[in-house]
Amino acid sequence: MRRSNVLILVIAIVMGTTAAFLTKNWLQSHTRESAAQAGTIVVATAPMGFGTPLTEDKIAETPWTSSTVPQGAFASKQELLKDGRRVVLTPIERNEPVLRSKIAAAGQRGSLSTLLDEGKRAVTVRVDDVRGVAGFILPGDRVDVVLIRTENTGGGQSYSDIFLQGVKVLAVDQIINERPEQASVMAKAVTLEVSAEQAQKVLLATNIGKLSLILRQPGEGNPEASRRVTERDLAHTEPVAAPAPVAAAAPIRRSETATVSIIRNMKREEYTVRSSN
Repeated sequence: MRRSNVLILVIAIVMGTTAAFLTKNWLQSHTRESAAQAGTIVVATAPMGFGTPLTEDKIAETPWTSSTVPQGAFASKQELLKDGRRVVLTPIERNEPVLRSKIAAAGQRGSLSTLLDEGKRAVTVRVDDVRGVAGFILPGDRVDVVLIRTENTGGGQSYSDIFLQGVKVLAVDQIINERPEQASVMAKAVTLEVSAEQAQKVLLATNIGKLSLILRQPGEGNPEASRRVTERDLAHTEPVAAPAPVAAAAPIRRSETATVSIIRNMKREEYTVRSSN
């Protein structure tokens, strides 16, 4: 190997080593800078359900290196607890950030009223194991409210109307937890979040008929157009086309004559004779 090639190889090794050393130093300084700029947020150290008081032994501070902090997060336990006692409004899992939207204001009770959005009301509907969708309705679900009634005039025809759609369920019986351990099959009351006018409609409907709930798919879009369903709709069926008549097979008619062929001296001769029945 020539001396020039050896020199080039040595220079390449030196330059590579220098570049690796500089890169390592830059990464270490950048990591230290990021760690210095990183803050902390408060997280739960154990699962907490609705109404659980927030105490120091149930929360902890954990490093947060991202430049984006969850909205409503607390940077320290002191910031969270400085104004007084707080309770949980929405279930929080272990190591989940404690956000302002999931806890009550300082000194506020953990009551159903704290879960209401601005301008909303809470109204309760009496249900049974059927009208409550067999107990599968849970807090946080969305439901449609159906009124079933029978007219007092005429033939007393019954009908049903969907008069509320996409209503949020706040509680089932006295359960407000969005993630209970199991559904309440024997639920007797469901509390809904509605406007003031909707609350009046629900209370009026309870006096003139029966209310039932229809469970909706999570995140379903705008309300659908609905119409009144009556007893006549239950009896209405699509007409079934009658099967096409099968034509009877025509009787086979026997010919009254027959053709007889006779070959004489390699010559074919045919005669028509009357057939006998």
